[in-house]
Amino acid sequence: MIRSTDHELHDSLSVSESTDDSQYTERFTDYLPVRMINEFVYCPRLFYLMHVEGQFADSYETIDGGIVHRRVDSGNGHLPAVNDPARGEDLCFAVEELDDPPADALMDQLPQPKRKRRKHIQPPTLFGDPKDESEDNISSPVDDSSPNLSRPPSKEHGAETAIDREKEDETPAIIHARSVTLSSDALGVIGKLDLVEATGDVATPVDYKRGRPKKMSDGSLDAWPPEKVQIALQAALLRDNGYRVNEGVLYFNTTRQRVVVGLDSELEKQTVKAIQNARQLFESRQIPAPLNDSPKCAKCSLLKICLPDETRSLMPVIHEHDANAQPTPSDVDIRPMITARDERRPLYLNQQGLMIGKKDDLLIVKEDRKVIQQVRLREINQLSLFGNIQLSTQAVQHLLQMNIPVAYFTRRGWFYGTTQPLGVKNILVRREQFRKADDLITCLRLARELVRGKIRNSRTLLMRNHVEPPRTVLAELKRLSERVLKADSLASLLGLEGTAARIYFSQFTGMLKVKCDIETDPGSALSERRAAFDFRGRNRRPPRDPVNALLSLAYSLLTKDCTIAATIVGLDPYLGFYHQVKPGKPALALDLMEPFRPLIAESVVLTAINNRMVTPEHFIVAGKSVVLSDAGRKGFLMAYEQRMDALVTHPLFGYRVSYRRLLEIQTRLLGRWLTGEIGEYPVFITR
Repeated sequence: MIRSTDHELHDSLSVSESTDDSQYTERFTDYLPVRMINEFVYCPRLFYLMHVEGQFADSYETIDGGIVHRRVDSGNGHLPAVNDPARGEDLCFAVEELDDPPADALMDQLPQPKRKRRKHIQPPTLFGDPKDESEDNISSPVDDSSPNLSRPPSKEHGAETAIDREKEDETPAIIHARSVTLSSDALGVIGKLDLVEATGDVATPVDYKRGRPKKMSDGSLDAWPPEKVQIALQAALLRDNGYRVNEGVLYFNTTRQRVVVGLDSELEKQTVKAIQNARQLFESRQIPAPLNDSPKCAKCSLLKICLPDETRSLMPVIHEHDANAQPTPSDVDIRPMITARDERRPLYLNQQGLMIGKKDDLLIVKEDRKVIQQVRLREINQLSLFGNIQLSTQAVQHLLQMNIPVAYFTRRGWFYGTTQPLGVKNILVRREQFRKADDLITCLRLARELVRGKIRNSRTLLMRNHVEPPRTVLAELKRLSERVLKADSLASLLGLEGTAARIYFSQFTGMLKVKCDIETDPGSALSERRAAFDFRGRNRRPPRDPVNALLSLAYSLLTKDCTIAATIVGLDPYLGFYHQVKPGKPALALDLMEPFRPLIAESVVLTAINNRMVTPEHFIVAGKSVVLSDAGRKGFLMAYEQRMDALVTHPLFGYRVSYRRLLEIQTRLLGRWLTGEIGEYPVFITR
């Protein structure tokens, strides 16, 4: 089953506006795409995520399905109309006898296109298209530029008689129309049909599938329920446009087999019920619960968005028989369903004066009008630009078209914005974000957990990396992590966080494994002679020693990734709960990164220094501030990306994911908490 192509997601409003029948317009202001009804029958939560929230993700199956549909999607969508199509109140599934003759006269007036040789992966037709005698060696006699008008084949080559030719002339022409968009005012649905094969006023919808048909116990072939409903809807669309439909056909490309779907009353009832339930769910704006231990989840392309087992495990169990009982945590076992890992990588450009253009699917990087690098767009998932680097309008448009965000930094690494596509249509989760951000109790409740997670993770980093972690420091951090849960205001919480940070950074030097007693050469790294990576406390704007310069850059990179994660999920990165609103400050991104500061940003700094990926020669002194050179920044970015690709075990779900994927999971769980689907937001705390 193809769950990818949303080619049926048309602007339904334009359909309702185009009709002259105000009665139908009032009945359905939003037309449901036929493909979405198919998704609803497969999984109501999938329908909600795709159609209501506008979320989608590609998988192997969806990309392969798009390839299967290349030929049928290339049609011009023209299907001759049957004269005076019947349209009644409840005609949708009634096979009606039309008085009008087949539109042969209209078809004969259509221009006959010149046939061209072309390649394809499907057989020419499912119904035995006749070959053109003048093109015996051509693989496909069906032209895509217009409906194909052809005659059934003669009995035997060279054995035609006058009677045969006379009978042949009386036989209605066969029409093959591809990529036909039809709508039904009575049902309130719209859909694009892969292929319609019509003879006179009798039409058969043909839908292409990439997979295999359902095999019955006796060896016969059958279709799955969502596919049957989709064929029934396509038949209803054709009938609503005046055609008679007796059956539909599913063609499975993997096995090159077809399944004929009969249109009986039982299937029609299931289809009508599916439309009603889908519309009711669409109007309710309530996301349905995930499927319970369903095998459908394993190959669903929205698995990494839906998080079925993760969400269900965090949903509180309501005791229906005891109204006074408190909800208890769920005991759902998380199945090890591994989502496809994103093989694309971020692209960082920090050389000043570069010009970036676009040619075909390549980013062309030029210096002094000479091409110094070509990058395939399909191999990157982010583009980060540092300082004075020019990006052409054509490149920006193509990047946005491919959903690749562009992040902008100053030359010193200060993150100040992104350019992203329009984003998901999920306004509902943003509405809940704005509602709960106005509630101080909710803000304080979430902020306590975020600060507690940050302190606990800082303590863990000290225990793992400090040469000799002081017991008093560890005990004090533990005490503060518990005390923040009793903070009665955001101001007191901010004070407790500051105290914990001061204690933690007082021991930061103990995690540096380089010889900090080596003095730098005068003028190479520091103007005053002291240890190269001598860290005496946190300072910024501007940082006044190499360690603080690296920490500031690491926080900027982490802010960028949290901002992108919030945007992908559909949240507003500038409206936070712990960090309050301030113009230009991505408050929600700063909230999300709190527990990850020690695990990602500060860990990267330690790795870059201890592994000598950054050395004292990589710093430049500017007055009292210290900045990283271009060469040093390159080494530090490599350390950061290595950390983001490192795998970590999720303490709640038990599987290993990269830190980049972990940021997205935690952000999606925050969205679930905002919409009320889960009771508590699980802050990531490493063990």
